[in-house]
Amino acid sequence: MNIKIEKLLSIFLWIVSFHSFAVGVGLIVIPASALQYFGFFPATDRFFLSQGGVFHIAMSICYAMAAYKKQFFRTLIIFSIIVKIIATLFLVIYFTFVSSKLLILFSAVSDLLMGVIIWVLYRMLCRGPYFKENIHE
Repeated sequence: MNIKIEKLLSIFLWIVSFHSFAVGVGLIVIPASALQYFGFFPATDRFFLSQGGVFHIAMSICYAMAAYKKQFFRTLIIFSIIVKIIATLFLVIYFTFVSSKLLILFSAVSDLLMGVIIWVLYRMLCRGPYFKENIHE
């Protein structure tokens, strides 16, 4: 069973990595004028869009490293869960107090689901012999 869970976790982390990479590239290349179609005011200065894009690309590398070698990079799996929790909290707070755009709420729900799935698969994997030898270091 642990082999299947290991594969599922790896596949899911690769999906999360691809998603983050695609969002990052999208944030960098999307024309500022296209933001209005998502309910946002277009910005003339692209710095923050590009910064967010680079951040997503950097995170995609972390997710990919965790997917590639789970046992060696297991702290990146935990880091991935923490990142998804922080992203969810930020997006919910932003949606609630700043801007009630549906895209923000959708992003919060998707980050929450990704974080929960990673956490559940990781916990299932930790229960078996996969990480037992070094789990409490």
